[in-house]
Amino acid sequence: MRLDHASARELTATLERTVAASDTAEAVGSGSLPVLGTPVLLAWLEAATCAALEPALDAGETSVGTRVSLEHQAPSVVGAVVEVTAAVVHVDGRLVRLSVAARQQGRLVGSGEVTRVVVGAEKFMSRLG
Repeated sequence: MRLDHASARELTATLERTVAASDTAEAVGSGSLPVLGTPVLLAWLEAATCAALEPALDAGETSVGTRVSLEHQAPSVVGAVVEVTAAVVHVDGRLVRLSVAARQQGRLVGSGEVTRVVVGAEKFMSRLG
């Protein structure tokens, strides 16, 4: 991993997603309403954290999520465009904390923090067998 405290603050990513019927709380089993489900919002935010870290990873490295704090603050209906962002806020060796946020037309939909740990993909997977 090519990451020090100074360069870490520059690692950010923004992704744009459109809420589909398959993304709703009703569809994913996290509620009964046809609005963006919290598990889907979390997945989108984690995708942004991966995108933010990607430039700092060495060949064969990846990151795994280890901790999440998320507040889903407002609903988003099917068809809504949601912008998700992630920015590195802290690095401690291979542990990286990222601030995450989701906005729909400037309105805050969700925010929180995701902790990821950088690992060697092959070594990590070899421990599972």
